[in-house]
Amino acid sequence: MSQSFHLPTLSLRLKLVLSYLGVALGAIIIMAIVVSFAIQSYFVSSQQNTLKVQAESFAQSLATVYTAQGNTWNAASLQSYIEPGTPSLLVIVDAPGNALYYRQPDFITLDDNEKVALTQALTQALKGQETQGQMQSTDSDNGFSGLYIAVPIRYKGLSNGQVIGAILQAIPGKYPQGFSPNDFLVNVNQAILITGLIIALVVIIFSMILARRLTRPLTSLTLAAEQMRQGDYARRVEPPRSMDEMGRLATSFNAMATTIEADVNELRRQEQLRRDMIANIAHDMLTPLTAIQGFNEALADDVITQPEQRQETAQLIGRETQRLRRLVVDMQQMTSLESGQTQLELAPLDIHTLVDETLAVIHPECELAGITVRNEIDPTTPPVQADSDRITQVLLNLLDNARRHTSSGGTITVGAIPKEAMLQIWISDTGSGIATEDLPHIFERFYRVDKSRTGATGGSGLGLSIVKAIITTHGGSISAESMPGKGTRIVFTLPLAQIQG
Repeated sequence: MSQSFHLPTLSLRLKLVLSYLGVALGAIIIMAIVVSFAIQSYFVSSQQNTLKVQAESFAQSLATVYTAQGNTWNAASLQSYIEPGTPSLLVIVDAPGNALYYRQPDFITLDDNEKVALTQALTQALKGQETQGQMQSTDSDNGFSGLYIAVPIRYKGLSNGQVIGAILQAIPGKYPQGFSPNDFLVNVNQAILITGLIIALVVIIFSMILARRLTRPLTSLTLAAEQMRQGDYARRVEPPRSMDEMGRLATSFNAMATTIEADVNELRRQEQLRRDMIANIAHDMLTPLTAIQGFNEALADDVITQPEQRQETAQLIGRETQRLRRLVVDMQQMTSLESGQTQLELAPLDIHTLVDETLAVIHPECELAGITVRNEIDPTTPPVQADSDRITQVLLNLLDNARRHTSSGGTITVGAIPKEAMLQIWISDTGSGIATEDLPHIFERFYRVDKSRTGATGGSGLGLSIVKAIITTHGGSISAESMPGKGTRIVFTLPLAQIQG
C-alpha cells in the first residue's frame, strides 16, 4: 500500500522571510558578480595602460641612450639605465634580435609555450608593431600568469623612425612576497563577499521584523475566526495603527463580527420567542381543552342530570370553544401579516372620521366605567393611505387596552399631527401605566404585562403584536411611552395619501 508524501507546511511568516531573503540574495549575488567583473576589468585595463606607458617611455629613453652612444648599443652601459630590483621580466634586443639585456626573476618560470609567445611578441615589435596581452598559466607553480607588452625602439624616438631594437616587459599577477597586483582583486572580492553577508544578515533581521508586523494581524484574525467558529461571537481584533489593507481587513472583520453577533443574538431571541410562543399556545389551548373535556365527560356520563345545569354546561363548552377559535384566528392573522400574505385595500382615509366611528363603538363601555374619551384630531387633518378595516382593528385594540388599564375618572385621548410624509397618531390614557422593564416587550407575541392574567381574562396575548404587524405592513412604525401610575401613550404613524390635484 503506497503512502502519499506530504511536504511540510510552511507558515506565512517563514514564506515571507524566505521570499525577502531570496530576492535580496539574488540581488546581492548579481551585484557582486557585476561589481567584481567591472573592478577586475578596470584593474586589468589600468594595469595594461600603465605597463604600456612605462614601456613606451622606457623605449624612448633607450633610443636617447642609443643616440648618445654614437648610434650603437653598449650592453654594459644599459645596466645604469635600468631600475634595479624591479620584480618584472625585462628583455631588450637590438634590431637583429640579439639580446642586449635579459632579466628574469627567480619566481617567474616560463614554459615552452610562454617562451614562444613572448618571442613572437618581440618579433612583432622589431617589425614596428606594438604587441601586448595577458597570459594565464594552468600550472600555478611553474607557469607565468600576468601581463606583457613588446614595444619597438625607434631611432631618435620618432614614431616613424627606424626600428633599432625592442623591449619586452612582463609583470606577474602574483609575487612571492609583499603585495601582488592580484591581491587587490582578492581583497575586493573578499570585501564584496563580507559586505554581501552583512547585507544578507540585515535583510534577514529586517524581513523577520516586517514579516512579523505583517502576519501579526493575520494571526489575530485567524485566532478570532477560530474562536468565532467555536461560538465566541463577541471576539474582536485590534486593528493595526496604519489603515492599510491589513487595517481595513481588521476593521471589516470587526464589522462582520458585530453583524454576525447581532444576527446570532437575534436568532437566539427569535428562537426563545418561538419557544415562548409554543409554550404560551400550549398553555392557552390546554385550559379550554381541559374544561371542554371535563364538561363533555360530565355530560356523557350523566353526572349532570338537571336540564338547567346541562344547558349551562353546554354554554360553557361553547364559550371555551369560542376562545379556542379566537386564538386560532389571531394566530392565523398574525402569521398572514408577518409573511406578507395579507392584501391591504389601500385608499385615502379620513382618520378624524374613523376615530369618531371607533369611539362610538367603545363609548358605552367607557361611560359605564366612568372614563372620558376625546377625539382631539383636527377635522382638517389630511387623509392617510390605509386599509379602513385594518386601522379600525388597530384603534379598537389600542382603545380597549387603554380602557382596561384606566380607572374611573380617567381620560383617553386620541390625537394626530402630520410630520413630513407621515401622519403621527397617538392614543394616551391616564391609567396605571407600564413598568419600565415591561415596556420594550409589549409588542411581542404572547407577552402579558400582568403575569397573573390568562387567556380567559386577558385575551390571547397577540393583540399588540397584530397591531404592530398591521402598522408595519402599512409602512409605518409604532412605539410606546409610559410612566407607572401616570398613564401610557401609544404612538404610530401612517403614510399620508397623495391627493391628485
